[in-house]
Amino acid sequence: MKKIQMVDLKGQYSRIKETLDPAIQEIIENTAFINGPKVHEFQKNLEQYLGVKHVIPCANGTDALQIAMMGLGLKPGDEVITADFTFAATVEVIALLQLTPVLVDVNQDDFNINIEAIEKAITPKTKAIVPVHLFGQCANMEAIMEIAKSHNLYVIEDNAQAIGANYTYSNGNKVKAGTIGHVGATSFFPSKNLGCYGDGGAIFTNDDELAHTIRGIVNHGMYERYHHDVVGVNSRLDSIQAAVLDAKLPHLDAYNKARQTAAIKYNEALKGIDQIITPKMSNGCISICDNCDCHVFHQYTLRVIGVDRDALAGHLNALGIPCGIYYPIPLHNQKAYADDRYDEADFTVTNKLTREVISLPMHTELDDEQIEYITSTIIKFING
Repeated sequence: MKKIQMVDLKGQYSRIKETLDPAIQEIIENTAFINGPKVHEFQKNLEQYLGVKHVIPCANGTDALQIAMMGLGLKPGDEVITADFTFAATVEVIALLQLTPVLVDVNQDDFNINIEAIEKAITPKTKAIVPVHLFGQCANMEAIMEIAKSHNLYVIEDNAQAIGANYTYSNGNKVKAGTIGHVGATSFFPSKNLGCYGDGGAIFTNDDELAHTIRGIVNHGMYERYHHDVVGVNSRLDSIQAAVLDAKLPHLDAYNKARQTAAIKYNEALKGIDQIITPKMSNGCISICDNCDCHVFHQYTLRVIGVDRDALAGHLNALGIPCGIYYPIPLHNQKAYADDRYDEADFTVTNKLTREVISLPMHTELDDEQIEYITSTIIKFING
């Protein structure tokens, strides 16, 4: 059995090497390293894939979130509601812009932001909602957009973990994750479903005026060289990273399908184990199946009940099985984001999840032998 990795980027590279290597070499030879033709080519191809009018590439996913908020003109003191159970980048940019983060609880089944908690958190100072499509599955965007419309709020989708996922409306219409809100942001960190070989990110929107503003922000506020029309930042996707992403983009659906297939096999192997709760589907699917398109499994995350989760993680690591605990400390308990306004009673699900979740290896190169070894090892540990 080949070595198990949390993410097998080398194996994935071997499949696109013949396409990718010449593309990188071409950039080295033409020296168009910043805003070169490959960046614009990738931008257009991603717009077509997502069915969105505007993709604005940038330097990383955290910048993408910050620039999206800057583009919307949010002001210091404005309240922004987001999920407590996620990576810190989401709330980090809110704080950096001197906005007021308002953290709320998530759903127990799909780990995404809780709709009732959003409604409860809205005040006259609320200006935006940032749903995070956690682990590869969309939040309940139809309900979120209805809330936003009724309260005149912006919606900024944090789509760092769900690129390629479809969201199905109640009428059956499907749209790509990240293209539903007023603006979406994504990361191309190497481990993402669509990842480059360094840092990278992008912002999505169907709003022409907002897109124009954001294009200035990413380039020092310039639309014309040395004319700074808006306050901007320096956040650009370099051409080599664009070449990597453009080589991978035609394979994204296949990559996501491979992840879904691995998830089906994980679920099948772990079914009937009372101490394990496998991932739940929330949008258009009752369970993971061959036609599933709502969950792209950036992570395959279990909940373990009545089991020492940390001991299980240690056991797996000792046997050469990497695993992750995303996320061990809720944001409302992080020193940087602690706030006397928060009541622990409002975070019952998040607090429970931080003790129960464990993520197994998930990538495009997982094979049946590896999955069998991983799952049998978990079952043996639980059964003592």
